[in-house]
Amino acid sequence: MPFFQEVAHHFLPETILSVGLLALLLVGAWRGEKSYAIVSELTVLVLGIALLAILLSTRSEQLVFDGAFMDDAFSRFVKALTLIASMVTVILSFDFMQRAQLDKFEYPILILLATLGMLLLISADNLIALYLGLELMSLALYVVAAFARDDARASEAGLKYFVLGALSSGMMLYGASLLYGFSGTISFEGIAAAVTGSAPLGVVFGLVFVLAGLAFKMSAAPFHMWTPDVYEGAPTPVTAFFASAAKMAAVAITARILLTAFPNIGGQWKQILVFLAVASTLLGAFAAIGQQSIKRLMAYSSIGHMGFVLIGLSAGNEDSVRGVAIYLAMYSAMTLGAFAAIIAMRVNGKQVENISDLAGLSRSNGPMAFFLSMLMFSLAGVPPLGGFWAKWYVLLPAVEAGLYPLAIIGVLASAVAAFYYLRIVKTMYFDDPAPVFDKAPLAPRAVLAVSTIFLLFFWVYPAPLMTAATAAAKSLF
Repeated sequence: MPFFQEVAHHFLPETILSVGLLALLLVGAWRGEKSYAIVSELTVLVLGIALLAILLSTRSEQLVFDGAFMDDAFSRFVKALTLIASMVTVILSFDFMQRAQLDKFEYPILILLATLGMLLLISADNLIALYLGLELMSLALYVVAAFARDDARASEAGLKYFVLGALSSGMMLYGASLLYGFSGTISFEGIAAAVTGSAPLGVVFGLVFVLAGLAFKMSAAPFHMWTPDVYEGAPTPVTAFFASAAKMAAVAITARILLTAFPNIGGQWKQILVFLAVASTLLGAFAAIGQQSIKRLMAYSSIGHMGFVLIGLSAGNEDSVRGVAIYLAMYSAMTLGAFAAIIAMRVNGKQVENISDLAGLSRSNGPMAFFLSMLMFSLAGVPPLGGFWAKWYVLLPAVEAGLYPLAIIGVLASAVAAFYYLRIVKTMYFDDPAPVFDKAPLAPRAVLAVSTIFLLFFWVYPAPLMTAATAAAKSLF
C-alpha cells in the first residue's frame, strides 16, 4: 500500500492531530498572549475531529509503516477513550487556568502534543515506535506538570516527575536493547517468533526493565513514588489528564507488548504482573486511609485501580483483555468526574482541596453531593454502578484462570478502600457544614453530571461498550 494511502486509511487521527498542532502553533504565535481561549477551543475541535475519525472508521486490521504501527480494534478503542479524556481535560481547564492566571496558549498545545504521543504509543508494534511514542508523551507531560511555575508545589511536582520519568525511560530503553540483542529483531511479532520455550535470561531481564518503565507510567507500585506529590502539586486539570489519558495509553501498550511479543513465555511475565497487581491494590487500599487532601487520596486510589487492571491482564486471555477494556472506560469516567468535582471546590475564589472542605455539602449543594457520592460508590465497587461491573469483568477472568489468591486479595483490598470512599460520603452528609462553595462554572458541573449518569445507567444498556470491548480483545489474539 502506498505511503499516502496508509496515512489516509490507518494514520488519520494522528495526521489530524499533527496538522492541528502545527496550525495552532501558528495561531498562538500570531495572536500572542491573548490567544489562550481560541487555541483551547480549536484544540477541542481538533480532538473531536480525530475522535470522529475513529468512531466512523470501518477499516480492517492493518500493520503499516513497515511494521511499526498497528491499526486494529483494540488501538481504536483505547484511542477513543484517550481522545475523550483529553477533550474533557481541555474543557475543564478553560475557567481553571484563567482563574489561576495560567491561561497561556502553550498549555492546550502541550495537551495536544501529549495526546499525539499517546496515540502513537497505543498503536506501537515495535520497540522503536514504542519508545518514540512514550517519549513524545512524556516530554509534554513533564512541562504541563510544572506549568504553574510560580507555585513551589507545582515546580517540585514537575521536577520529581522529570527526574523519575527520565530514570524509567532509561530503564525501558535498556530493556528494549536487551530484547533486541537476544531476539535479533525490534518487531513484536519477530520477538514472539524468536522467543519460544524457555526464554533466555537476557530476554527475561529485558522484559523486566520494559515492564518497570511502563509500570512507572501507569503508577503501579512499587514505581508509584511520584504519584501523590505530582497529583497534589500539578494544576487540577493536569492531574485529571495524568490520571486518565496517560494511564490508559500505558495500560494499552503493556497489554499489546505482552500478548503480541511474549505469548510463548506467559509464565514469566504473569509472575511480574501478579507482583505489581498485589503491591498496587494493597498500597492503594491502605495508604489512602490517612490522607486529608482529596487529590492525594485520588492519587492512591488511582494506584489501587491500576492494580485491578493488572489483575485482569494477569489472566492473559481474551476475556481478561475485554475486562481491562471495560475497566479503562469505567475508570476514565470515574476519574474525570471526580476531578471535575475537585475543580468545583472553590471558596471565595480560592481553590480548596481538603476532604474536610466537603463537610455538609448535601445541605448547601445537594446535586453536587449526590453526584460525588455516586462516584465514590462507583470507585468503591458498589453495585449496580459502573465501578462494580468494571471490577467484576477483571476479577472473573482471574478466577477462571485459577488465580484465586489474586482475586481474593483484590476483593479484600476493595473492601478496605471502600472505607475512605465512604468517609467522603459521610463527610458530605453528616458532618457540620463547612463554608459554602462558590457557584462552579458549567464545564465541571456538566462533566460531573454526565460521568455520574453514565456510571449509574451503564447496566441498563451495556451493549455498545461490551461489543466494542469484545472486538478490541479479539483483535489482540
